[in-house]
Parts: sequence; structure tokens; C-alpha cells
Amino acid sequence: MSASIFVDTNVLLYALDASESRKQAIAAAWLERLWKEGTGRTSVQVLSEYYVNATHKRRFDIKQDDAWARVRLLHAWRPLPLDTELLARARAIQSQFVLSWWDSLIVAAAQAQDCAVLLTEDLQDGGRYDDLVVRNPFTWNVQQPLAEHPLAIAAKPSHPRRGRPRKSA
Repeated sequence: MSASIFVDTNVLLYALDASESRKQAIAAAWLERLWKEGTGRTSVQVLSEYYVNATHKRRFDIKQDDAWARVRLLHAWRPLPLDTELLARARAIQSQFVLSWWDSLIVAAAQAQDCAVLLTEDLQDGGRYDDLVVRNPFTWNVQQPLAEHPLAIAAKPSHPRRGRPRKSA
């Protein structure tokens, strides 16, 4: 089975956006792949953002009931709930990587679900957050197997321990 891929709000919204036909087709292809492989992951935060934007921006032209039906379908991806553990993890990520609060929550949710890749156009393509790699879904080939991508499955770096060795008692 392939590694899990976390999907950010913008990918879900572009799948609806007929005004961006190229991005709409690519987003739809990504979602199709993730459904077929069973590797899609997301969070309650993403689903909330998706629902609000899909139902309040005129360009999507989607009814609330239809948007909610799509959110309910995405429950199959086991969206990570927002809880105190996720908040603490996001705060640590925000401090370590100097990200916005909302991006820190997304990275924290992806990491908590052991995702190898975060699909978003909101962060630097190829950026690494520990074992998580950011990929722009509109520049990364949807047909490319995850294992073939050198950034996605990179070995953990082995760093020497810092400081003096401890004396044994």
C-alpha cells in the first residue's frame, strides 16, 4: 500500500472550480487517485474550511446540502479532529519552522496521521517538515508513484548527538 497523502483545502476547492479548468482537472485526478488507492487523509479543519468556502463563494455555485454531502464522503478519510494534542503539536511546529498558525495546524495534522506528503499550493513545493514533504499538486505529476519521488520517501538524517557525552554513574 502507498503512503498516506494529506490533502489541503485548496485541492478540494479547485476540484469544484470551473473557472480554473486546468487546476480543476488536476485536482479531480488527484482526488480520484487517492480514493482509488485509499491513501487520502485530511482534517476537520480542512473540511470546515472547504465547507465554508464552497458555500460562500459564488464561483463554486454549490448548494449547502451538496457541499455537506461531499464533506460526509470525506469522513472516509478519517479526518483528524482538532484537540489539545493537535494544538500543542501545531504550536511546536509553528515555533520550529516559523509558519503561520493555520499552516502549522495543517502540518501537525498531516504528521499526526503519518502522511508522507502534504498536497497544497500554500506552502513551498518540496519543503520538508521532519518526515513530511510538501508537494504542489499542480506541478507534481499525479501519475508518478510516490515511491519514485526522491523527496517523499527520504531516509531520516542521522545527526550526531550534541554536547558532551554523559558520564556513566
